[in-house]
Amino acid sequence: MTLSIGIVPVNSGAYMSQNYLTEFGQLAEDLGYESLWTFEHVIIPEEYTSKYPYNPKGKLAISGQESFVDPLVAISFLAAVTKKIRFGTGVNILSQSNPLYLAKQVSSIDHLSNGRLTFGVGVGWLEEEFNALGVKFENRGVRADEYIDSMRSVWTGELTNIDGKFVKWNGFRMRPTPKQVNSKTKLTTIPIIIGGTSRAAIKRAAIRGDGWYVIHRDLAHFRELMADLQRECASIGRDIRELEITAYWNYGREGLNGARAYEEAGVHRLLVNTAALRMGDPKKAAESFAEEVLSKL
Repeated sequence: MTLSIGIVPVNSGAYMSQNYLTEFGQLAEDLGYESLWTFEHVIIPEEYTSKYPYNPKGKLAISGQESFVDPLVAISFLAAVTKKIRFGTGVNILSQSNPLYLAKQVSSIDHLSNGRLTFGVGVGWLEEEFNALGVKFENRGVRADEYIDSMRSVWTGELTNIDGKFVKWNGFRMRPTPKQVNSKTKLTTIPIIIGGTSRAAIKRAAIRGDGWYVIHRDLAHFRELMADLQRECASIGRDIRELEITAYWNYGREGLNGARAYEEAGVHRLLVNTAALRMGDPKKAAESFAEEVLSKL
């Protein structure tokens, strides 16, 4: 297995300048990074009682006063100025979106980028955001499950006939189809990786995911979560090696040996945050990290 390295997130902060984002995307491609990743929120309220699950304080590191663009818009922009680097959503909040619009948008991006999109999805945690969008927070997990199945179906380009609880699509085809093809089914599709570390998210990854997107505390915590995923896969007779695992890498704390440990634990892709590297602005950090670390992997 070859360990890939990506950068996250590239749709906020210093990346917000048009020229800067163009230059950064091309630089990351030239330096040999495998992928660039986004995060998603439509808005972040000034005050919220919902608990962000990946921070002990229950709050996002970014506030609603900061600038961040829509992830699919950022990826579309980057895809137009690059040739080979991949893109990932880490993760889009599937349950608060219209699945047909979303299926069309990501299929269009994959088609025009020549198959460079990995679609990371989650069910969401910020109830106040759902309320602002006029979308029910309840049953978001079962909605996401049906949305995933329905989107995969419509991406094949075949005549759609879905009569689900939340999705009722009949009598149309979605064209153009994505550029990517599932190696087993030979149908056009986009890889869907499931974000989250709750029991429900891990089960969803085992059942429906092409991969898993993990935000964890440290290597020990990651190994615990991988054991949970292994149990879920075993319970349904799925080989865990079928799943592409994407995880965060705290290089400042874990060092180069951390990358090898993650690879041995089953990780396919590690993501670094240029701000967390403390090597200067994103472009300088990407260059320094490539010289000091990528060259040694």
